[in-house]
Amino acid sequence: MRVLISGASGFLGRRLTRWLTENGHQVTRLVRRPDAGPGEISWDPASGMLDRAALAPHDAVVNLSGANIGDHRWTDRYKQVLISSRVDSTGTLARTLAALPAGERPGTLVNAGGINWYGDTGDTTVDEQSPPGTGFLADLCKLWEAATAPAEEAGVRVVRLRSGTPLHRDGGYLKPQMLPFRLGVGGKLGNGRQWMPWVSMVDWLLAVSFVLDHDGVAGPVNVISPEQVRNAEFTKEFGAALHRPVIMPIPAFALRVALGGLSTEALASIRAYPSVLLDAGFTFRQPGVRAALEAALHDR
Repeated sequence: MRVLISGASGFLGRRLTRWLTENGHQVTRLVRRPDAGPGEISWDPASGMLDRAALAPHDAVVNLSGANIGDHRWTDRYKQVLISSRVDSTGTLARTLAALPAGERPGTLVNAGGINWYGDTGDTTVDEQSPPGTGFLADLCKLWEAATAPAEEAGVRVVRLRSGTPLHRDGGYLKPQMLPFRLGVGGKLGNGRQWMPWVSMVDWLLAVSFVLDHDGVAGPVNVISPEQVRNAEFTKEFGAALHRPVIMPIPAFALRVALGGLSTEALASIRAYPSVLLDAGFTFRQPGVRAALEAALHDR
């Protein structure tokens, strides 16, 4: 399969590019600079600049573009960056795909998204049929998904990933937690009763490969382990994987001081279930949090 990837230089994009290449696919990267030759295509999503002819030879597009959620304090300005970096890239790709003749365009758009689409669900389990939630990240996810509409209306198969946090020591939720946990000062967030929306890295990669290969899968797809745990249990298992005690919970007020508006989202409880993947026959390789954390720490 010939796959075009945006966000290929990011935390997930680098791993997906390597994964697809190692499994025999041909990957082209969208880059926001002059392209360096074969294997790269230059674009400017903020201005909507993308050569339609460059998309045509590909079978599928995977859009992973978006500024990092946890890299900055959530000022009003950075919130706008989080929105525009996702909506602009998605809209540019969707409109460009729609503008190509049906027989000349990639037939599939796999668009990144977040499990935060459901908002804070408390102890209620949600799946792809559940309504959207509220809050900044939920609203962001709704705008993000809505930007795929031109491609879907033109007949492109659109898969809207609603991913939990893929576990790996080099990014996502685990990277900023590595040092405090190694020092023995890591702990649960708040009361620790909130459900943690996580997925192993290998299952995230396998899920993206699965939806690329299965034409019958379209629309929202929860990419999340079917065996979710509360933050307190996740924290306990993380400490055990590092052979460190977990004795210092992080109070909610401390999170609000450190993270500002992000603290509300960090303390949200999202208990989701991957109904679409399981109904389509997908098998999770690492559904349990202990095995997933061990793999995340040892790059397996």
